[in-house]
Amino acid sequence: MDDVDLSPLLLSVKVAVISTAIVFVLGVFLAHLFTKRQFFGKTIFESLFLLPLVLPPTVVGFGLLILFGKKGWIGSWLLETFDIQIVFTWTAAVIASVVVSFPLMYQSAAAAFDGLDNRLGDAARTMGASEWRVFRTITFPLAWPGLLAGLVLSFARGLGEFGATLMLAGYIPGKTDTIPMAIYFAVEAGKMEKATFWVVIITALGFSTILWLNWWSKRNLRRFASEKR
Repeated sequence: MDDVDLSPLLLSVKVAVISTAIVFVLGVFLAHLFTKRQFFGKTIFESLFLLPLVLPPTVVGFGLLILFGKKGWIGSWLLETFDIQIVFTWTAAVIASVVVSFPLMYQSAAAAFDGLDNRLGDAARTMGASEWRVFRTITFPLAWPGLLAGLVLSFARGLGEFGATLMLAGYIPGKTDTIPMAIYFAVEAGKMEKATFWVVIITALGFSTILWLNWWSKRNLRRFASEKR
């Protein structure tokens, strides 16, 4: 096998890290907001949040093209106003990763917040604590195990995103060639050794991520059980 260009690895990690950071902030904010309030249409909004889980990635990518393409609703405005093009850039890969990984973060965060004892926050409020302080010192630390699970799963999902990314970012070597892209087009070109190399890399990354999460979760469960004795 010829010397392998490591740019797909660097780009994949870059896209996954940025998209995970965005997804974490949005997921935590919306999950906390939606678990605290009941309003008409809440179920519809939550269903929209989770829709990318059940849609084919190409459908998600097509929807993103409608929004961010050169003639799309948002894409045309960005191009005309700021001369910014989204499609066929690494930014498009980030957007695609955000959309497909957001449901995982939202589900994990919503489950974490739903499982909390609200009496702790209520007690802090009666003592004069602000909502921000309650969230920062009580809600967030108690929900952290569930939030971390969503964070890790979102990272793994963003790392392996392919279908929506192909639709929105395309395949441009050195610019939008993430690891899944490199694998697909290496197979298309008959370069099986190169494809195998990237398969091993992304499998190792995904396995290590999930292995660490499982180890961390079990360690904390053992610590919690020992503290209760």
